[in-house]
Amino acid sequence: MNVLFLLQVGRQDCPDVAKIYGNLGNVYNRQGQYERALEYYQKALEIHIKVSGQDHLDVAKSYTGIGVVYNRQGQYERALEYHQKGLEINIKVCGQDHPDVAASFINIGAVYAGKGDFENALVHMQKGLEIQTRVFGSDHLDVAKSYNNIGQVYNRQGKYEEALEYYQKDLDITVRLVGHDHPDVATSYLNRAALYHRQGNHVQTKEMATKAYHIFLKVLGPDHLYTQMSSKLSRI
Repeated sequence: MNVLFLLQVGRQDCPDVAKIYGNLGNVYNRQGQYERALEYYQKALEIHIKVSGQDHLDVAKSYTGIGVVYNRQGQYERALEYHQKGLEINIKVCGQDHPDVAASFINIGAVYAGKGDFENALVHMQKGLEIQTRVFGSDHLDVAKSYNNIGQVYNRQGKYEEALEYYQKDLDITVRLVGHDHPDVATSYLNRAALYHRQGNHVQTKEMATKAYHIFLKVLGPDHLYTQMSSKLSRI
C-alpha cells in the first residue's frame, strides 16, 4: 500500500504506514544512511506506540532497529538503551525461550563487543545461543551464526583456540545445511584465514583463504569485496 496515499487520506496513525516507515528504515540502514534510518524508525515507533501501546512486538522491533543503527554509529550507550527496551518487551510478550529474545541478547552482545567489553559480549551471546539451541535444536543456521559471532569475540581477545573451536562448529552446521558452495561457508573459511594470518601461520592462511576465494568467486563474482579480500589473503 502506498504511504503517500495513506497520508493523503489522513491515516497517519495506521499500522500499514508504520510498517512502511520501518521498511524504509531498513533500506536506509543497509545503505549506511543512518540518520535517515533513525528518522523512519522513530516515525514507525511513534505510530506503533500510539496504536498498540508500549508492550507490543512491533514496538520492540522498532527499538531493535534504532539500537542497531546506534551501534553502527558507535553510539554504544544509546544502542544498549534501545536494545534493552526491545529485550524487556520481547521477554514480557513472548517469554524467555523465543527467537526474538535470543536476537535481543545477541544484539546486546554485539554492542558490548563494539565497546571492547568482551566478557559482557560473551555472556549475552551465550544466552542468545542457549535460547536458539533450545528453540531450534543444534542444527540451525541461526545457531551457526551465533557460533561464528562468539568465535569473532574470542578472536578479538586473542583467544585463538577458542575462536577456532567456535568457527569449526559454525562451519560444520552450515555445510550440513546449505552445502559447500555458499557464502556463509566461505565466510567461515575467511574468518579462519584472518585468524591464522594474525598468528603468522601463512600455510593455514593460504589454505583457508583459497577455499574462501573459490566459493566467493563462484557465488558472488570477482568484483565482490569478500572475493577480493580472500584473494589477497590467499597470496600472502
